[in-house]
Amino acid sequence: MLRKLIVNTALAATLALSSGVAFAAGGERYVENYAFAHEGPFGRFDQTQLQRGLQVYTQVCAACHGLRYVPLRTLSDEGGPGLSEDEVRAYIEQNYIEVYDAELQDWRAATPNDHFPGSAMSNAPDLSLMTKARAGFTGPYGLALNPLFKGMGGSEYVASLLTHYTGSEKEEFGAILYGNETYGGYFAMSPPLWDGAVEYGDGTEATVEQMALDVASFLTWTAEPKLMARKQMGFTAILMLGLLAVMLYLTNKRIWAPVKSRAKGYPAE
Repeated sequence: MLRKLIVNTALAATLALSSGVAFAAGGERYVENYAFAHEGPFGRFDQTQLQRGLQVYTQVCAACHGLRYVPLRTLSDEGGPGLSEDEVRAYIEQNYIEVYDAELQDWRAATPNDHFPGSAMSNAPDLSLMTKARAGFTGPYGLALNPLFKGMGGSEYVASLLTHYTGSEKEEFGAILYGNETYGGYFAMSPPLWDGAVEYGDGTEATVEQMALDVASFLTWTAEPKLMARKQMGFTAILMLGLLAVMLYLTNKRIWAPVKSRAKGYPAE
């Protein structure tokens, strides 16, 4: 009976692995496994990279895509881009950010308490939660091995999408569509990045890959602004549970030590 159970379990695992590989191969979508500073249990957002990502979003992405779930004031939050309150106000003024006021029934200049504007085009998705809505890694079907070691890969998906255009185009119903390896086909967004599309203030070379990584990191922060706090809380919880386990083990030994010693002194009936 035990032997039959072991054989069936091994067969099921083999089938799961083989179907997972077939699924990955049949999907025809390529996601590069980039190394981001915020990944891993001890990873932290690179503040300089977040600032560069904000610049790429503002100068390239914001023309079409919005961040309507992200308050402007969070740009000065700890663990984020780290702008001061004055810099947030300056950012709003420099980029002429306006919001529609339902009470005034008119547009007005945004304040730090307002959110980023929504998407300017109806077919341009909002990017606030994009890295949480996209999974870059799936792994063997049913086992979730890749997410265990690499994470869900939303950051990698966004960065790969921006850097893996095939260069092919086709026209459908009067619209030009662009081929992309990560998307796995054709879609309406033309390649948004090119070398030197922005000029970084810190002197970093603005290559397509560098800008893609920067904006992907920034969009990961917009989707999970409390990621660092959650990691710290998780580490603290694991540490406390470890100490509690040791204390419970020692307490258990102390309580049952007299009982065990008496049991050793008397033979079993």
